[in-house]
Amino acid sequence: MKIVIIGASGTVGRAVTEELSRRHEVIRVGRTQGEYPVDITSQASVQALFESIGPVDAIVSASGGLHFGPLATMTDGDFNQGLQDKLLGQVRLALTGQHYLNEGGSITLISGIVADEPIAQGVNATTVNAALEGFVRAAACELPRGIRINLISPTVLTESAAAYDGFFPGFTSVPAATVAQAYRRSVEGVQSGRVYKVGY
Repeated sequence: MKIVIIGASGTVGRAVTEELSRRHEVIRVGRTQGEYPVDITSQASVQALFESIGPVDAIVSASGGLHFGPLATMTDGDFNQGLQDKLLGQVRLALTGQHYLNEGGSITLISGIVADEPIAQGVNATTVNAALEGFVRAAACELPRGIRINLISPTVLTESAAAYDGFFPGFTSVPAATVAQAYRRSVEGVQSGRVYKVGY
């Protein structure tokens, strides 16, 4: 398969790239690194990406920024960061990318454990991740030509646990390589509209 991975240089993206490139042709995409650049907050940038790459068999996202901070001081501008980046950015990848997928292709997006388990200073993250789950379940009902869509929802990554020290008290972490297996399940499997929870 020909697979485009957005966010390929991140912790999850690197693990997914390593896993999928063993069996497939992988195109690495990122905001500043990779074979092609993309800004998922820009429709023009996403459109240009797919026009440059052409038809693919799978679209994989391991990308999306969020706002973490106390609700008491959060502004609508702060909240909008996650809406524009991780939520609408990935929705944009799916809405645009569906037209560049071969028949029977797939889309895999990423959310996270805080969709189910809210944490302090994570209101934006919980909202965005929960919305992504709703989008994937609904989109799976309408995608044509046998195209599938799934969502990967990992707990905190072992590799990133130190950076988020204090945000996830008592949470068990999971290695990025384990998360990559869920991506493989989504890309190479047959299911659609699923939320694959990893590590919880």
